[in-house]
Amino acid sequence: MAEDDTEYLRQELSIALDHEDYAELSKTLSGLTPADTASLLDSLPSAQREAIWPLIEPADLGAVLLETQDDVSDARLREMDPEEIAKIVEQLPDVDDQADIILALPTDKLVETLHTLDAHKRAALESVLSYSEDTAGGLMNIDHITIRADVSLDVVLRYLRIRGEMPDHTDQLFVTDRHDHYLGALYLGDLLTNDPDDMVKDLMRTDVDALHAQLPDTEVAREFENYDLVSAPVVDDEHKLIGRITVDDVVDVIRDEGDHSYMGAAGLSEEEDMFSPVMITSRRRGIWLGINLLTAFLAAWVIGFFEDILDQVVALAILITIVPSMGGIAGSQTLTIAIRGLALGQLGSSNYRSLVTKEVSVGLLNGLIWAIVVASFSIAWFGNYNIGAVIAFALIVNLLAGALAGALIPVILRQIGIDPAIAGGVVLTTVTDVVGIIAFLGMATLVMG
Repeated sequence: MAEDDTEYLRQELSIALDHEDYAELSKTLSGLTPADTASLLDSLPSAQREAIWPLIEPADLGAVLLETQDDVSDARLREMDPEEIAKIVEQLPDVDDQADIILALPTDKLVETLHTLDAHKRAALESVLSYSEDTAGGLMNIDHITIRADVSLDVVLRYLRIRGEMPDHTDQLFVTDRHDHYLGALYLGDLLTNDPDDMVKDLMRTDVDALHAQLPDTEVAREFENYDLVSAPVVDDEHKLIGRITVDDVVDVIRDEGDHSYMGAAGLSEEEDMFSPVMITSRRRGIWLGINLLTAFLAAWVIGFFEDILDQVVALAILITIVPSMGGIAGSQTLTIAIRGLALGQLGSSNYRSLVTKEVSVGLLNGLIWAIVVASFSIAWFGNYNIGAVIAFALIVNLLAGALAGALIPVILRQIGIDPAIAGGVVLTTVTDVVGIIAFLGMATLVMG
């Protein structure tokens, strides 16, 4: 829905809720797709959300839960008993979607829900649940069509007609041997445009590589992007075909990665619910506020070493915020480039030195340019050439430090197992604040002390 449509719908629902007109609410919701309903729920305060959930058609509830933010769907699933969840799972056609619902449950409720399902559903689910949700195995669905290489296209066409329907996003049929080892793929276009007497082995594509079940989901997304895939086969350690991944699942991965980078820049999770309870939100954000406070005390402690020079030259106290601020901006630009490069697989040991060299060069050039500008302004303001020289020196040093830190921090954090998208900004701020203050006030002490 367009933004204006969503706002209008929220207003209509609010009026209907105030008048307890549940018939009108049900009528409104019945005209929405699951994705639109999920978007609406994400944008509603908790009290209104609770009133809307019971009005959603049971057949649509699973699809809505898959589309809502994780915090929103998790809260709803916690209120449901295992029998209700099992009914939702059974109505979802794709095993990977069923697994997404199951994996959102607490361990005890997950086990109870699995035992509630029939044996066939449970076996299919367990084949997907055996893999981590952020791997190809966790993304895959087991609804694929396999054919043999030693049959004609006419046999394949008759088999498809007998089957009657094909899974969504089917653009290729997977060719396997009698032991289910993956051999290649036959595209539907080739099947339909060639002579029915042609053999599959003569037309199948052997250059369509299968994805290993343990491949990280970000690598899966990169494969789909690089090769414009609609679907891709998934194999196990023995190269046996165990499922396929379709483009709709990869779109979700890309969206989640984008949300993670965007929200992580503010120290927030991509699962953050806009209307989550105050205590939960406060606790999550308070952690990063506490960390930031410690870094602020560190900067204040460094300033304390230069108390004497600050007492003598008031101009230094007026200008002191400029240097850390400029270094922070320069560093954050480099930090963003480096994090993006790591996320897309574009930054590695082979080109890392080139990135550092380039970013340090940019920092030096911008440092020289803005040092001249700020120094000229400071001299004109305070009529003191020493102050201009001090702040020019400090700006060059801190922009260099910011660029270097922005390039180094993401790699170092990743090596020690910390997410650079979330923690990188805090570490960078500390570096540029401390280096900027030491460079500015340290040089001022030498020149003017």
